[in-house]
Amino acid sequence: MSKQAFNLTVGFSLIIGLLSSSCGSKPNDAGADEASEVAFYCDESFSPIIDEVKQVFEVTTSQAQHIVPVYTNENDAVDSLMSLSTWLAITSRRLTESEKARLQAMTYMPREIPIAYDGLAIITNNANTDSCISVRDLKRILSGEVQQWKDIYPNSKLGRLDVVFDNEKSSTVRFCVDSLLGGKPINSPNIEAVEKSEEVVNYVSRHEDAIGIIGSNWLNDKRDTTNVTFKKNIRVMAVSRFDEATPRNSWKPYQYYLYNGNYPIVRTLYALINDPKYGVCQAFTNYLEGPKGQMIIFQSGLLPVRGDMTVRQVIVNQ
Repeated sequence: MSKQAFNLTVGFSLIIGLLSSSCGSKPNDAGADEASEVAFYCDESFSPIIDEVKQVFEVTTSQAQHIVPVYTNENDAVDSLMSLSTWLAITSRRLTESEKARLQAMTYMPREIPIAYDGLAIITNNANTDSCISVRDLKRILSGEVQQWKDIYPNSKLGRLDVVFDNEKSSTVRFCVDSLLGGKPINSPNIEAVEKSEEVVNYVSRHEDAIGIIGSNWLNDKRDTTNVTFKKNIRVMAVSRFDEATPRNSWKPYQYYLYNGNYPIVRTLYALINDPKYGVCQAFTNYLEGPKGQMIIFQSGLLPVRGDMTVRQVIVNQ
């Protein structure tokens, strides 16, 4: 006999009117850069979604130039923008007031354009049976207050908590310091810093005691177009705002839970644009925040900034 399960599906439609100001203009060819390739800098943790948008952008637009992403850490991305090595940086933070003042003093007009919301995912090894964690316990891990799995889960058979990040200068580390620890440094003695987000997934999949912190856009199983399936070689933990995490009060970084506010660890992706020539960097930024770019972002599993979200309850026969 079949069972019925209720799932929530999220639909997406763009508010074209709100986007007309950014999508109606075309790059100024007379002011285009002379080089055939123009580089922009992006925090490496956002490379999957930026690669997808860039590929469609170059296929569907008649740009004489190619735009080339340079994936690095967030600090270097912003530094490249400030030194005028690039006109565009993709980060998870805005420019500081002093950074904006420096650019404006050079007669530039920098802008910060939000393009998407990303859930910061907490991942563990498949051998780890603990599926929920609270923001409070995550803070305790990062501060070094707890160093063993049994300090959080008394019945755990795992040993030392092995915390792994993508890069010591990444947006993920900065977000944890600023938003979770209130500006205090990460003091856990059991920290591992690899080089790339993909290495975080690989490290956690090989180490039973590991816990990884990574952007959720790295975790979606591309074979599932509904964006509700994560990669099979790791476990994605549900996160709770309450001090004691339970399956009923904890949530995974699905689009719907980013949208309704249930998932507690969310960051905003920004396009920091300082293009005085209105060239290919500006055109790509317009595409990112325009209807087609926002649809690609939605299909990737992140939450687009612009658009109407429609939620429907679906009955699934099992």
